[in-house]
Amino acid sequence: MNKETLLGLLIPFLGTSLGSAMVFVMKDELNPKVQKGLSGFAAGVMVAASIWSLLIPAMDMVKETMGNMSWVPAVIGFLIGILFLLFLDSAIPHQHIDSAAPEGRNSENLRKTTMMVLAVVIHNIPEGMAVGVSYAGALFGTGNVSLAGALVLSIGIAIQNFPEGAIISMPLRSAGVDKKKSFWMGVGSGAVEPIAALVTILLSQIMIPILPYLLAFAAGAMLYVVVEELIPEATGEGEDHTNIGTLGFAAGFVIMMILDVMLG
Repeated sequence: MNKETLLGLLIPFLGTSLGSAMVFVMKDELNPKVQKGLSGFAAGVMVAASIWSLLIPAMDMVKETMGNMSWVPAVIGFLIGILFLLFLDSAIPHQHIDSAAPEGRNSENLRKTTMMVLAVVIHNIPEGMAVGVSYAGALFGTGNVSLAGALVLSIGIAIQNFPEGAIISMPLRSAGVDKKKSFWMGVGSGAVEPIAALVTILLSQIMIPILPYLLAFAAGAMLYVVVEELIPEATGEGEDHTNIGTLGFAAGFVIMMILDVMLG
């Protein structure tokens, strides 16, 4: 693995770490509207990345051999990615920041702060896989995914990881965890991304023929997180409903789309 690839795998982790460091310079609590705007922004980045960096390249890879049926690997991989995240969501005990009740398996022995971190870990796994499979496509694929395109995806994930790092570390601080521990818990939640990316690249080397399926798998996993977690957090319900999350979504989508088209 060359230095450029290794750097690309670490860029999203750097974004999470810098965001987590905001616990040292900002107030103990994020304004709810700011948090919703950031969640919407992250959702926009992930949707655009799933389309331009993952699903379209997945179909392009098999276009010459499958013609009008090139959608088949994308659909199969996408649905498997959705089911995989549905399994993780059901199997791992976790609690979303804005939720009053835990989800997943029995979690009586886990503290709320631990479950909050686990919720972000579940979120970060598909992001790491997306970066990993994108670099795998550039390194071992047919040329439909370039190293520049993989780098753009990595930068896009890092951009949306920055506010996510703050979204996890600052609520931990508000829950009574000291600033240093909140920071390191935020950093730890992001460490899963380069690990997931590296594992994906290593597996891809022995599964080159199914790279289109892996790209679509990562897209499905990411969009599961968007629909299940980020959009509800961004829009709110009842009296908490706001359009700020929608504006954040639009900003994130446009920024990621521009990056991908111009640089990818």
